[in-house]
Amino acid sequence: MYTFIAGIILLIVGYFIYGKFVERVFGVKAERPTPAITKKDGVDYVPMGIHRNSLIQLLNIAGVGPIFGPIMGALYGPVAFLWIVLGCIFAGAVHDYLTGMISIRNRGAHLPELAGKFLGSAMKHVVNVFAVLLLLLVGTVFVSAPAGLLHNLTSSWMSLSVIVGIIFVYYIIATLLPIDKVIGRLYPIFGALLLISAIGVGGSLILTGAPIPELSLTNMHPENLPIFPLLFLTISCGALSGFHATQSPIISRTTQNEQQGRRIFYGMMIAEGIIAMIWAAAAMSLFGDGNGLNEVLKNGGPGAVVSEVATMMLGAVGGTLAVLGVIILPITSGDTAFRSARMIIADYFNLSQKKLASRLWIAVPLFVISFALTKIDFGILWRYFSWANQSTAMIALWVGAMYLFIAKKNYWISVIPALFMTMATFTYIFNAKIGFNLPMNLSYVAAAATTVVVTYLFFRSAVKRREEGASLDDGLDRKDHAA
Repeated sequence: MYTFIAGIILLIVGYFIYGKFVERVFGVKAERPTPAITKKDGVDYVPMGIHRNSLIQLLNIAGVGPIFGPIMGALYGPVAFLWIVLGCIFAGAVHDYLTGMISIRNRGAHLPELAGKFLGSAMKHVVNVFAVLLLLLVGTVFVSAPAGLLHNLTSSWMSLSVIVGIIFVYYIIATLLPIDKVIGRLYPIFGALLLISAIGVGGSLILTGAPIPELSLTNMHPENLPIFPLLFLTISCGALSGFHATQSPIISRTTQNEQQGRRIFYGMMIAEGIIAMIWAAAAMSLFGDGNGLNEVLKNGGPGAVVSEVATMMLGAVGGTLAVLGVIILPITSGDTAFRSARMIIADYFNLSQKKLASRLWIAVPLFVISFALTKIDFGILWRYFSWANQSTAMIALWVGAMYLFIAKKNYWISVIPALFMTMATFTYIFNAKIGFNLPMNLSYVAAAATTVVVTYLFFRSAVKRREEGASLDDGLDRKDHAA
């Protein structure tokens, strides 16, 4: 229990201390007009207030990941708490803040465009494919997961395919309509359910004195799977998630002032970390050792754990509300996943999105592909999603590091987590069956060598770009100054 409470406190303190430090390193300019003002179009570029933007950002990024990921990560034991807290403060929140703020400085650009600008034109094409693939996987996972929970909640009286269809209809509407028409209006209601869910479960853990294990670096996984790199890919949302790099630019197009960035981008990642801590603690406390939790996961997946935790801790009515809150999370990330995919494709081909028909012909193929992917086993989808997710986070951190290096600012706040995730993601893909299937020791060596090469290439390019005076933003500052 002490580790759990201390972790929550550290996350909150991290927002006020390290979050302020990161903001100072970046250097906000309150007087600088944001894309929401300069590119206002009534569809994607729509000025909205800080409270609304913060809530939308939280619901965008806090999909099923900060619940399902920590539940599966709980198999490793309390070491999962360490990654959630340290990863969130020093990696995940930094990642979200930098991608959001750099996007604001570059007309609300998405990650592929930012990667092309700061890591080279070839990276724009690579990251574009990577980002759209990730968003398709996210959208599909965030259809399958809530559909399964709703299917169980309704005692299976409504077929799973019908529920999937209903969710897809909502996704289509939310993807095509202006952001303030559906997402901006429904999210306050969804946010209330989210808070009821998190506060209910977290409060119950503390008030009942649940037997939450204290911090230990021992690997408690019942199948003895290695902590590195698997824990750092299993718990992604809630600690560090590349998916967030695809979501922050959505809100960078609706943010009214750069000073709001720390609360919107850094702060909402901290809030997601708290949600992750609550569900990891609940999974560890209610199912005894890793074997008990593993048995539930094998029989019903993370959704079964969510249902049991909610009902056991909050009763029938409270449990139902908590499950509804969990269902809301993936749905409110799935809709913006497809929306973000539409925006990224439109930006890549320089297609205006003012007309509904222009949005429609991009969105329809995305939904057709995603529907086909729902037929694949959830466990397989999650493995691909986890690797694609953290690889995207790695790229986004290198983008942030390049921006800060060129600006002659403290780039280590992004380089250090970028190095860590480069090593983790390459170790995973070298070892995994979906990758090169190499022995683990050989995977460590290959990943270390790859990380060294990536680091060398980064600094060689960074020095060259700084010497050439590479631009950091869309030029508004220079135009304003000249005027």
